[in-house]
Amino acid sequence: MKKQITAGTFFMKELDSPEKRLFPFSVLNELRESTPVRYDENRQCWDVFLYEDVDAILRNHDLFSSERKRTVEHDDILTMDPPRHNHMRNLVSKAFSPKAMQNQETKIRELANDLLSQVLDQGHMNMIHDLAAPLPVIIIAEMLGVPKEDRLIFKEWSDTVIKGVSGYSQEEYEAVAAEHERVNQELTQYFLSMMAKRRQEPQADLITSLLHAEIDGEKLTDKEIVDFCILLLVAGNETTTNLITHGIRVLTEQPELQSTLKQDPALIPSFVEETLRYYSPVLGQARIAKQDAEIRGQQIRQGDTVTVWLAAANRDPRKFAKPDRFKVDRSPNPHLSFGKGIHFCLGAPLARLEARIAFETILGRMANLRLKEGTNLVINPAPFLYGVHEYPITFARV
Repeated sequence: MKKQITAGTFFMKELDSPEKRLFPFSVLNELRESTPVRYDENRQCWDVFLYEDVDAILRNHDLFSSERKRTVEHDDILTMDPPRHNHMRNLVSKAFSPKAMQNQETKIRELANDLLSQVLDQGHMNMIHDLAAPLPVIIIAEMLGVPKEDRLIFKEWSDTVIKGVSGYSQEEYEAVAAEHERVNQELTQYFLSMMAKRRQEPQADLITSLLHAEIDGEKLTDKEIVDFCILLLVAGNETTTNLITHGIRVLTEQPELQSTLKQDPALIPSFVEETLRYYSPVLGQARIAKQDAEIRGQQIRQGDTVTVWLAAANRDPRKFAKPDRFKVDRSPNPHLSFGKGIHFCLGAPLARLEARIAFETILGRMANLRLKEGTNLVINPAPFLYGVHEYPITFARV
């Protein structure tokens, strides 16, 4: 049987050019003001753009469920509803506690310095390939217990799992779905092999902890452990890669910020938050209506897909003063880039820590960051994740 296109899979028709996908915010702003809630016939889903509505939907998991169809069928805490979601989240949250993050800081700083040391003498680097991608991949791999020699294949798997389609054809959708399925099988076999080894020789890593954990007196199934590891690989890598890259993008687009942050490094955490708002690593999220609902006069039916556009909400002038301006010391900054409610990003503390250390390290060892002359930025074809294919820069060594 032929797979049908899943609602919410494709880019909306308004983002019909590489330029608009590279900078989608003017389109999202216009839609937010003209049609704050609308049904997209092409994608067969509802779109919601206003901060107030996006925030309310994300909080209301009883009415708007995270359970949805995927190109690869597996369950994780992103697509799981209570009560199972609460148990799983409580189980794994210890790996991202303040104490756990404090223990990671030295490792992250050493790794960031090691990665930069490999390119400092060159005066140029590919920000994604040389730092923004390997940093979170290696940290997540270490947390899971993956050996060093497998880190590169992990990045390849991660890239493929989040890959989306750039057009509207059924053929392209099926090709991407086939790639997802292949990588999902490869990852499943890899983690099952690791789990077998950890049962024989336990280690101080996350996979060993999951093997010994219980929910309501029951051990996690092998499938639940594998699904969580795949989630951690994707959610923990790509979004942080995009966050770090977007921060450098801002510093090259507004170079005066480089001296501002060098003079006052205490602003870097605020810079991270404003980067998350200004260039959200995740443009939107999908929910399924569990019953009929009404939003601003629009009738949502049970079973309908609802896409909440975080990037539009993050630039809503009703919530943020001068939202299209990057304000490095913006406070408060209640952006929705990590979600809201029970599905607030579990790895947010790690992403913030990695980004802060990355920017501290870069600004401490480099100056005069510039996008390499003649570069044409290409957006990655993932419908909801917002990132570029590469970001080459030039710099002066400090």
